[in-house]
Amino acid sequence: MPTRLTLRTELLAMREEDLTVRERLLQAGQLEGGYHPEMEAVHIRNAARMREILSQHGWPTRTLVGVDGEEAAWLVVMHAIGDPNLQRKSLALLENAAWAGEAPTWQFACLADRIAFFDGRPQRYGTQVDWDDEGYLSVCRLEDPARVNELRATVGLGPLERTGRDRQTPIDPESLRRHREKGEAWARKVGWRK
Repeated sequence: MPTRLTLRTELLAMREEDLTVRERLLQAGQLEGGYHPEMEAVHIRNAARMREILSQHGWPTRTLVGVDGEEAAWLVVMHAIGDPNLQRKSLALLENAAWAGEAPTWQFACLADRIAFFDGRPQRYGTQVDWDDEGYLSVCRLEDPARVNELRATVGLGPLERTGRDRQTPIDPESLRRHREKGEAWARKVGWRK
């Protein structure tokens, strides 16, 4: 069984690999147009290890792995989009840790919204964005738009800001259609949707 320091170091290394590969692919212009296989491979590998960590330790709390180790665990889980079961299991563990003061409550909110987005449901806290029907990048559907800022405040998030549409060029309808078709096919393939 790894020591707390070893576990923290491992989580930080997982986060670093994720961010390094992401940045390299971004700089090469290879992150647009779908889930890059190299990025997906990092996420799959990290998700497999995170399942083991959760089984052995529960959520890697601040007490167990430090603030940066806990945040690294959250990032790994947030990026494990190809593993719906891991994200769902993590949500329950993270919620308990957050309300016990062992993780920030906003992390729970972000993961809850991400799961809702991939499930095809409205999100509660307004943390996830995608292209809307007009081709603008904007906040995804909300469960309760009138109360979203009140709900955000309960988890330490500031008010939902404007989307900045006035500074955006929308994607064309054909690109939007392809984006949605690919997203739906991928969501079905990995088990988000039936």
